[in-house]
Amino acid sequence: MHLIWLRTDLRLHDNTALAAAAQRGPTVAVYLISPEQWLAHDDAPCKVDFWLRNLQRLSVALAELNIPLLIRHASTWDQAPNVLADMCQELSIQSVHVNDEYGIHEERRDAAVAKALEARGVTFHNYLDQLFFQPGSVLTKTGTYFQVFSQFRKVCYNRLHGALPRLIATPKAQAALKLKSEPIPDHVEGFATPTEALRSLWPAGEAEAGRRLDQFADAQISYYKDERDFPAKPGTSQLSAYLAAGVVSPRQCLHAALQSNQGEFESGDIGAITWINELLWREFYKHILVGYPRVSRHRAFRPETEAVAWRNSPEDLKAWQEARTGLPIIDAAMRQLLETGWMHNRLRMVVAMFLTKNLLIDWREGERFFMRHLIDGDLAANNGGWQWSSSTGTDSAPYFRIFSPLSQSEKFDGEGVFIKHWLPQLAALNKKEVHNPDAVGGLFGVADYPRPIVDLKKSRERALAAFRSLPSRQAVGGGYE
Repeated sequence: MHLIWLRTDLRLHDNTALAAAAQRGPTVAVYLISPEQWLAHDDAPCKVDFWLRNLQRLSVALAELNIPLLIRHASTWDQAPNVLADMCQELSIQSVHVNDEYGIHEERRDAAVAKALEARGVTFHNYLDQLFFQPGSVLTKTGTYFQVFSQFRKVCYNRLHGALPRLIATPKAQAALKLKSEPIPDHVEGFATPTEALRSLWPAGEAEAGRRLDQFADAQISYYKDERDFPAKPGTSQLSAYLAAGVVSPRQCLHAALQSNQGEFESGDIGAITWINELLWREFYKHILVGYPRVSRHRAFRPETEAVAWRNSPEDLKAWQEARTGLPIIDAAMRQLLETGWMHNRLRMVVAMFLTKNLLIDWREGERFFMRHLIDGDLAANNGGWQWSSSTGTDSAPYFRIFSPLSQSEKFDGEGVFIKHWLPQLAALNKKEVHNPDAVGGLFGVADYPRPIVDLKKSRERALAAFRSLPSRQAVGGGYE
């Protein structure tokens, strides 16, 4: 008998490890419940709930193939080797199959599990699945990991042109086993159950992921480049949570995008090309995670930026977390995060720059808060985004490039539709006033809406001064965008 150990690959279709296990003979599946580990990794309650809901759907789908899904508990990943080794002994498992995950803890866990299993005569097989290319296989001419996305993308495009990753066939039903699937818990201690309103935004299951992908590829992808930056428009795929949990694969996404663009990567539909670039950004940040392990350890990619004199300001941090900054686009974005478990990508950059530049608060505070609330929280992408915005990361915004929340708001939510949806107390303001109510209301502002907690011009100068003083920095002028 063979075992597929499910992690962030909660799907039946195009699942490399599942197909490999099933090809070898009778197969069972296992999922480990690891609450202490998830808490240590700042996994959001809504994300843990999403995993459980998808597991319930997957259990039904696996049952149709006579593959039982078993549940085991390993509160931390340190317990995983013994838990899995004991299970293999109990069920006479010959081989264990996993899809690779990335990050220091994930890699250590898998190495420890492989060692424990091999000591008991069980073979351990790992597969490339959540990426197009094995980390370490896309390198510069000098044999190092890329640090600039455009160069990384060019090599990826050349490789993809030469050999498109194929979709993996779904296993056929096997003969029924005596083992029965075990019930999936509907909650895990330490993680609050999200509201039904939030859950309803993110239905579980491969069918829903496939529906979203088809709808986006058929009806929306052509407008993606033009509409993706406008948070009031349905311009994005809404697939990030499904990709992060592995309910849909990047290969499925790539094939759908190429199909909508007659197989072209770099010509034809600019929307499809732009979306494929986003899939490659996701790839890039996971390669960075492997190539530069310090980013897994909450360290800045650019070592000199560890010397930034971040402010310790619990009041400002709390105001940002609670959507009370007095800057409508920031507060509306944070409201969206708190209520839906998701934030529009343009606004992720805007609120991150506001926290790290205007408030001069350590990017790690923002990274942690996002992970604790995002249903699509992913270490590589979240860390990459925060380090880009704070000018501490690879390929990051130059330190003197600081988004102005007001001009970003006017440019990407010109009519104030997004702001008014999330901040109904501003509904009566016109489209000019809604971006900066303080300028309208004089000393009193708008009822029930706070004054800005920071002077944007002065705080910008403060940020420039903090970064200019770093070693190896050249003083460069720069303005707001």
